[in-house]
Amino acid sequence: MTHVVVVGSGVAGLTTALELVSRSGVEVTLVAKARLDQSNTAVAQGGVAVVTSAEDTLASHVADTLVAGAGLCEEDAVEVLCADGPSAVAALIRRGVPFDRAGGKLALGLEAAHSHERILHSGGDATGAAIASALIARLADSPVAVRENTTVVDVVVESDRATGVRLLGGEVLSADAVVLATGGAGQLFPCTTNPAVATADGVAIALRAGAVVADLEFHQFHPTSLATPGNHLVSEAVRGEGAVLVDAAGHRLMTDVHPDAELAPRDVVARGIAEQMQRQRGAPVRLDATRLGARFLAERFPTIDAVVRSQGLDWSRDPIEVTPAAHYVMGGVRTDVWGRTSVPGLYAVGEVACSGLHGANRLASNSLLEGAVYGSRVSEAILGRAEALADFDSDWAEPIALDVEPGDEAFGRTDLQQLMWDSAGLSRDRAGLEDAAAVLAAWAPPAPIDAKSAEDANLWWVARAVVASALAREESRGGHFRRDFPETHPVEARHSTLVAVRHA
Repeated sequence: MTHVVVVGSGVAGLTTALELVSRSGVEVTLVAKARLDQSNTAVAQGGVAVVTSAEDTLASHVADTLVAGAGLCEEDAVEVLCADGPSAVAALIRRGVPFDRAGGKLALGLEAAHSHERILHSGGDATGAAIASALIARLADSPVAVRENTTVVDVVVESDRATGVRLLGGEVLSADAVVLATGGAGQLFPCTTNPAVATADGVAIALRAGAVVADLEFHQFHPTSLATPGNHLVSEAVRGEGAVLVDAAGHRLMTDVHPDAELAPRDVVARGIAEQMQRQRGAPVRLDATRLGARFLAERFPTIDAVVRSQGLDWSRDPIEVTPAAHYVMGGVRTDVWGRTSVPGLYAVGEVACSGLHGANRLASNSLLEGAVYGSRVSEAILGRAEALADFDSDWAEPIALDVEPGDEAFGRTDLQQLMWDSAGLSRDRAGLEDAAAVLAAWAPPAPIDAKSAEDANLWWVARAVVASALAREESRGGHFRRDFPETHPVEARHSTLVAVRHA
């Protein structure tokens, strides 16, 4: 192994690159389509879920993750995350991440669907930014070659193996292994907590390379984004500290929806809010954090506090309006627990990957941990230091053949986003999904002549895959809710897999 290309600069990509060069001295090139600090990691607020106290157990963390995953988690992937979590966090600390402390110990917080206080934070609600900053600083002191503001268009596949990446403009970076760490797909929708770079690139690139993708119908909508332009995330941790959701009349609405009220799984809370908004003719619900007080809100949630106050609001005195927004995709490029995909030489890690870890609904604050844990494992697999690996396990399901023959109609990104919000958002049904499939099939993805057109083409590819997956799953489970199939059926406790086919 002489050269590895890592695509993406969040915690998953940064960890992979740093682990590779620290353990082996192989040549590593990290490619970021924007600045290194523009990633989902950099804006993540909630924290890192990991067992660090004697009162907590790995078994409890595993159990909570399985429950949130709504019967679709792969237990081996969950056990790897929880067991390797403490060592991954120790590595983050060695690399300079300043996790918050109380009384000389790591400060622990509680978030929805966790049975113990186990959430680590840094700078209150700036955990992702702290992790990104620390890892980028370590990257600067490493031999990793960095290419910022550089768009990867495709993986080069020769003799059924990934041999490099093709950049916008035609340049090819040859490699012995390619790692996709491109993050999420929030820009499929008009309302999202994700930054502008989250345009589903890795999934689209993998589809074009012939890789299997999985579970793309499961998209998590964060219950509470600020109902102002930009949909700034209002962290789950705010509800963990005691804030409550109220309707227009001031009634606490989630107590009527789920026994865990505001701390129910995210999909439950998000749909509870959406249904109440329908009853209120689209008006947002309100998050009441007034009982927490101005000083606590400013110290515990400095980033959110600053954003809220910049909108002319005082959330220590008045409840703030919130609405659900696209937040995290549980599906992605199908991988095993070592990050290998169905294409030899091609790996995926972080939100772009789907090992079955999150099942149908990610447990809060498991995503940053996933990037740290699985970034290390991918480096082990690439370097051949993992335990003896069998061939890639492709027996989840026979992939659905996704016909991606393009149409001939031009489209705008806002058109695609609104189509996906209306037909494949928080709730779906067959009629809406079939209409969306027909519209998408009539559209033609733009040629990648610049970064935006490359992103728009990727959004088209992945939108088609999401709609096909959502049509195939005739039940409701986790982040996938079908109005025409509102129940969860045990027989459907299986993964969905897709592979793209194109006409000659």
